[in-house]
Amino acid sequence: MSHNLLAGKRGIIFGALNQDSIAWKVAQRCHQEGATFVLTNAPLAMRMGEINKLAEETGAPIIPADATSIDELTKLFEGAVEQLGGKIDFVLHSIGMSPNIRKGKTYGELNYEWFQKTLDVSALSLHKMLAVAEKLDCLNEWGSVVALSYIAAQRVFPDYTDMAQAKAMLESIARSYGYRLGKQKRVRVNTVSQSPTRTTAGNGIEGFDVMFNYADAMAPLGNASADACADYCVSLFSDLTRYVTMQNLLHDGGFGFVGISESVVEMMTPKGA
Repeated sequence: MSHNLLAGKRGIIFGALNQDSIAWKVAQRCHQEGATFVLTNAPLAMRMGEINKLAEETGAPIIPADATSIDELTKLFEGAVEQLGGKIDFVLHSIGMSPNIRKGKTYGELNYEWFQKTLDVSALSLHKMLAVAEKLDCLNEWGSVVALSYIAAQRVFPDYTDMAQAKAMLESIARSYGYRLGKQKRVRVNTVSQSPTRTTAGNGIEGFDVMFNYADAMAPLGNASADACADYCVSLFSDLTRYVTMQNLLHDGGFGFVGISESVVEMMTPKGA
């Protein structure tokens, strides 16, 4: 159901890979709510994914860009302003990648070159894209930037390894740049700490099914779906949340504030006890 919350707004959506991607769902909802936007991803990710289908569905142009490259980000933002016909109102950062997780490295045996790649792709990319947008002055006043995070930035999830540090850095960058852009142009910057979600990236984490089921049992509302996350992102892009900024917003069905739940107690209680 559309409420035209984003009518007339222009955006850039990073990270749509396939139909399981949260960014994919966000793009669909933004289209339904009247926005126009550019889709972007790294060239390798685009070859692996199905972004052309999403572009056809939403009428969105595609501009490939490596989010770790200042030059490519500059071309992306300049191209988006040109193709969309004006400055940008919203940006979704839905990017995360850990070579250490892909290669099955435990936390104590991290490859530090790969660790730096994790930080560059998953966190520093947010700083780079905002620095480029600031330099080009291509964000509209009262614009909104949302980056997707996870509670492992603030709690220990052993199998999340170096991605936990990347998400912690991502949240810190959002606060610092949220202050800077807020003072300059009233642009707000927030992170959304989403429930475990069955995406391509999520499924690559060892023990993901256990994490997913545990969070679902702990959260009084259950895990938030990718579709629900898309709805939440749309609300943050809209004018209804103009004074929300520099926040890490938990979108996890209440998981982040529950010490233990009845469901988990039942799971842990020996039969017959």
